Amino acid sequence: MANTLQFLPELEADEFMYVNELFRSMTDEQAAQFTMMYRSRRKDTQMMLILSVVGLFAVPGLQRFVVGNIGMGLLYFFTAGLCLIGSIVDLVNYRKLASEYNQKQAYECAQMMRAIGQL
Repeated sequence: MANTLQFLPELEADEFMYVNELFRSMTDEQAAQFTMMYRSRRKDTQMMLILSVVGLFAVPGLQRFVVGNIGMGLLYFFTAGLCLIGSIVDLVNYRKLASEYNQKQAYECAQMMRAIGQL
């Protein structure tokens, strides 16, 4: 069983718990491959905060485009961040946006690792 903190010390609490569950069935080699793949995909919460601030003041929906919510990004863009309310909500919930995106990416990376292991 791989040690999550050894491979990904930068994770926050909720993200750590989720990734730790994924690591339970991985060897150290698989965990190293997962870590490389996951680090290239994950979004840092500080970056999401910056994008949310930019989304509030300059480009509405920018934070949604970055996490892959293209439809919501377009809606925010054409409605000025849902009249600023949606952009303010995203600014308050930037950690949740990053966490949800990161969990999805961790799951997809783990699925790829399982598929590679079956070949």
